[in-house]
Amino acid sequence: MTTASLMTVLHPPLTRGDRARRATVTLLTLVLIAFPFLGHAFQGLGFDLDIGDDDVDSVANALAYATLALGLNIVVGFAGLLDLGYAAFFAIGAYTYGIFTSFQIMPAWSPFWEPLAALGLVAKYHQAAGDLVHFTLSFWLALPIAAGITALCGVLFGTPTLRLRGDYLAIVTLGFGEIVPIVARNVPSVTNGAAGLNGVMAPTLFGFNFRVDPTPYYYVGVLLTAFLIFVSFRLRDSRIGRAWMAIREDETAAGAMGVDHVKTKLMAFAIGAAFAGMTGVFFVAKLQTATPDMFGFPVSVMILVMVVFGGMGSVWGVTLGAFVLSLLQSWFLPSLTQWAHGIGAAVNNDWLQHIDLARSTELIFGIILVVMMLFRREGLIPATRKQDALSFEAQNVAGVRRGGFDAETTRKVLGDMSHAPGKLLDVRGVTVKFGGLTALNKVDLVVPAGGVVAVIGPNGSGKSTLFNVITGLVPADSGSIQFDGAEILGLKSHEILQRGIARTFQNIRLFANLQVIDNIMIGQHARLKTGLLGAVLRGPGARREERAALSRTLDIVTLFGNRLAPRLTQVVSHLSYANRRRVEIARALATRPKLLLLDEPTAGMNPAETLELAEQIKTLHEQGLSVLIIEHKLDVVTRLADKVVVLDHGEKLTEGTPDAVRRNEDVLRAYLGRAATDAANAA
Repeated sequence: MTTASLMTVLHPPLTRGDRARRATVTLLTLVLIAFPFLGHAFQGLGFDLDIGDDDVDSVANALAYATLALGLNIVVGFAGLLDLGYAAFFAIGAYTYGIFTSFQIMPAWSPFWEPLAALGLVAKYHQAAGDLVHFTLSFWLALPIAAGITALCGVLFGTPTLRLRGDYLAIVTLGFGEIVPIVARNVPSVTNGAAGLNGVMAPTLFGFNFRVDPTPYYYVGVLLTAFLIFVSFRLRDSRIGRAWMAIREDETAAGAMGVDHVKTKLMAFAIGAAFAGMTGVFFVAKLQTATPDMFGFPVSVMILVMVVFGGMGSVWGVTLGAFVLSLLQSWFLPSLTQWAHGIGAAVNNDWLQHIDLARSTELIFGIILVVMMLFRREGLIPATRKQDALSFEAQNVAGVRRGGFDAETTRKVLGDMSHAPGKLLDVRGVTVKFGGLTALNKVDLVVPAGGVVAVIGPNGSGKSTLFNVITGLVPADSGSIQFDGAEILGLKSHEILQRGIARTFQNIRLFANLQVIDNIMIGQHARLKTGLLGAVLRGPGARREERAALSRTLDIVTLFGNRLAPRLTQVVSHLSYANRRRVEIARALATRPKLLLLDEPTAGMNPAETLELAEQIKTLHEQGLSVLIIEHKLDVVTRLADKVVVLDHGEKLTEGTPDAVRRNEDVLRAYLGRAATDAANAA
């Protein structure tokens, strides 16, 4: 199948539904832009549509919550890190602007402040007791400054804590979320304590002061939301976004594909914190006050509910979810309360006459969360759409491929596999203990450059543990592992991948909720260089790199013919077992390996699929790729391996050619048992 044909699979012609969605987004954008003036426009047409300042202010608040939800979506939706203290970064951004524009901190004036006064950052405040400094940080300058400060706080907080996972991380972030408001209450000299900051300076633009008019704040909110939506999409569809989602799906597999867990998580935490910091500046400028109670735990929970409600990982879904729930709180619940009071008066029900739904927001949000978890876990707009099964014609859009890979395409995918003769991988005296159990006991193994070595043995003999030690997933108690002449024992899994060792897993570990193409692209993570700024700006260099990565991915898919080509945009959890195994091997090839570790690649396959995959592995070897394989099917071992190493109870039993190993009595005894071996010999 040609690259052009594969691009058609990736970017099919627009359907009627696609056009309808684009038209809806365009219409909503136009409505948002015109919203403050819609009341006057409709009145001019004879319709009574009352849109007052309160309504504009409510929508501006909804925009603020949308930006907060977009930030938390980076952390929770993209990277899968449960953060229950997200409002802390919201508070840090708000107090950054509030402290440096209110009259809270006013040191004595001195010549030191004159350069800052020339820049408009401070002003001299005259008092009878002496001149003081009044900080006048510009709102527009405060936005990037607060983003930087909160991002730094995210890194400082995340460095010791993001090594935790799941519930433990949630508990730690919950504590952080409680600490920040407590600090704000107990440092009155800086934050004015529980009373909060007052007199926060309103923004100005070209001499126009926003004061308390909600309309200019509304348009700032629109622009800020649009900017953060743009950044979210750019990051999601980049090398960094793919790494976040890989960690979310399977952190172990992500590390084996070259993703640095800690660095990538810190990046997500910092970006999410920066979004919250900018929102804090916007929010406190609009209110012109800041108190610790504005940033408590309920705010973090409310933002999390918005993300879940809209659809974790879905940029449009999260934005819509935040809008709906925010307006539910400010518009619909007060209206429903009035309706309830009217009904209560009509039926003479005291409870209905005194109910206040607006004060039950947390209860209502909790009910919404429970309902979503029960009936629509993917949210209003899911991050991944359900796909119909492929038709027969679609499945055969590429040529049917049987047997080994095409040699020319394989050379293109593998690149230069020339290597000096000698040992590529040298394992010496490796011992691994799990408590009182010795999983590996002084195991030696050598993989020559360009060779194929098979590791066999009964279940529990230590084969997968050996692979895990080589790839940095399990630490060794003693021994040495040298790869290409350098020691790799003790390196992290992503560092070992960067050296040129790729692997598959005994139990397939794909990124189940991502498409086939994304899984394979993640395999190239360590070979790509685009960073955070490059991902957002997407300059010529970043675009060239992404195009080259996509082209390489399509070349790898071409190797598998109609097995994978029609399924490029399919979510891998929807694939058959054999195709998932093929995707895992394709992902490993995408890493540009020098040594490929295959852990029982034909397990669960029928004889025809087993033979096909064996021929494909053989093609890879013929083109110069070194292979270390764990396999129970001895016919596959005989077909592929130059040398076989036999493990039993964590020790190397023997090694030799496949024919010699098959006749070895110790090997037969390990597989079949002593009685069966004696009976076979007697016969």
